[in-house]
Amino acid sequence: MSAARRSAVGGALPGQRTYYDTPVVATPVWKPSIALYFFAGGLAGASAGLGLAARLAGRHRLARSCVLAAVAGAALSPALLIEDLGRPERFHHMLRMFKVTSPMSVGTWILTAFGGASGMAALSEVSGRLRRLGRAAEWASAALGMPLATYTAALIANTSMPVWRRARFHLPFLFAASSAGAAGSLAAAVTPPEESAAARVLAVGGALAATAATGLMERHLGEDAEPYRSGTARRFARLAGPLALAGAATMAAGSRSRPATVAGAALVLASSLVERFAVYRAGADSARLTVR
Repeated sequence: MSAARRSAVGGALPGQRTYYDTPVVATPVWKPSIALYFFAGGLAGASAGLGLAARLAGRHRLARSCVLAAVAGAALSPALLIEDLGRPERFHHMLRMFKVTSPMSVGTWILTAFGGASGMAALSEVSGRLRRLGRAAEWASAALGMPLATYTAALIANTSMPVWRRARFHLPFLFAASSAGAAGSLAAAVTPPEESAAARVLAVGGALAATAATGLMERHLGEDAEPYRSGTARRFARLAGPLALAGAATMAAGSRSRPATVAGAALVLASSLVERFAVYRAGADSARLTVR
């Protein structure tokens, strides 16, 4: 029996049952809306960073696309969290305190601050007013963007799920790369080709980096990577890599073609989404593993 298989709570095996037929590791009770939040929050955070870079480079049309993508993701994220929590006031209750040792507490405050900053940036962009305040808000949302895109990785790595906990050093890189690929893809798809070169580069680079990060993570997990090879998580895990590579190749080969860019962007976005679902489902499958 390997040490990897003893990586659950208290040295017990994933799926092993204790007295009264109670599982050692409880199955996560999160709804699929959490996987959608992982995707939407990451897309919003990475879009804010790309938008600021585009603004500094004088690519204002690209910056506008990113600002609007960031606020859209920021608006969708609380709705997805509330859907999982079941009652809107529970989200408000998490803002009653700030606990630096709790990824959930820190993440709630990051999302709230990001939403305010991205909302102000979008309002200035659309109305053409309060430009100085809008630019300051873009800096603030960009600064909060990377923490927003990656804190969810720290959140799940803090649980007792072996497939998440043992990947605690890999998941942030995976989420960051996947978010970057998604943000670049969306921006490239909705921005004229002459303005979207940086977005295409980010989309291709993010897709390739996410694929590499997934491979390294599964290799590091060893036997604990079994959820990605069987069960419900496998369906998503098997799609993520091919979609990312196909999307990256399509965007790279057809960089001057709007249809090719849109098609490649759709593939990379789909890859980022199914990757989040693969990670989400792997946690539940990890808890259900039985001793063989």
